[in-house]
Amino acid sequence: MTIRPRRSVLYMPGSNARALEKAKTLATDAVILDLEDSVAPDAKATARDQVMAVAAAGGFGSREVVIRVNGLSGPWGMADLEAAAMVAPDAILIPKVSKPEDVFEAVAVLDRCGAPESVKIWAMFETPLAVLNAAAIAAAASVEEGRRLAVLVLGTNDLAKETRARFVPGRTTMLPWLTTALAAARAYGLDVIDGVYNNLSDAEGFLVECEQGRDLGMDGKTLIHPNQLAVANAIFSPSAAEIEQARRIIAAFALPENAAKGVITLDGKMVERLHAEMAERVVAIADAIAAAA
Repeated sequence: MTIRPRRSVLYMPGSNARALEKAKTLATDAVILDLEDSVAPDAKATARDQVMAVAAAGGFGSREVVIRVNGLSGPWGMADLEAAAMVAPDAILIPKVSKPEDVFEAVAVLDRCGAPESVKIWAMFETPLAVLNAAAIAAAASVEEGRRLAVLVLGTNDLAKETRARFVPGRTTMLPWLTTALAAARAYGLDVIDGVYNNLSDAEGFLVECEQGRDLGMDGKTLIHPNQLAVANAIFSPSAAEIEQARRIIAAFALPENAAKGVITLDGKMVERLHAEMAERVVAIADAIAAAA
């Protein structure tokens, strides 16, 4: 089982050279070098040059490097994507993906530019049409034309804007979108990263929303400030107790007398083979986190 931790995914503005360098030192699992929302129109060209230079230079260690390009139908997006293909980051984040053809277009450009297969596509899930087409978008990963698709990223700010939904405690207005994206992604083996939390002064609210995302099944959370890293990393990591229990379940099923059983008893509780599979993932993610430290 090969798993990459994506507990914390930090946006860094591509127009801020100092921030781009700082990203190499932060305790984030992934960094998104952003050319879209955080960059003013008159700074787009400069930001592109800076981001490509930083990505090409490397130095990010175990951190996953993702470049978010501008929309492909706009004036900067295609040039962004072609430039990103040449420096071969871990992934390229495509905004406002609303149909599988958006994924196919991005993959075709990467193929045309000779990007290695290691360059994946992350898709922003941030429009009403994306909600309606969630299954079809995720299914793009299962065909050759969309084979690079690896992750869905929730764009809750844009979803709120497009639907006129309000941000309320518990995100009851958004739960249908979150669970729809999650189900679609899991059906096709994709990771899902939760949306950002906007109020940097509300530490308790951020903690609660991280816990909600974890409990829903998200792999991690997109972040807008380094101060959010520690909480996200902690919440989306399996606890020591969870890891210990997972190892005990795996060990129990590995016993010769249990090798052919679908159900066993452990500590007076019924444990099924599916729990062993869940335990294997807990151990795998814990090992991956430890290896990246």
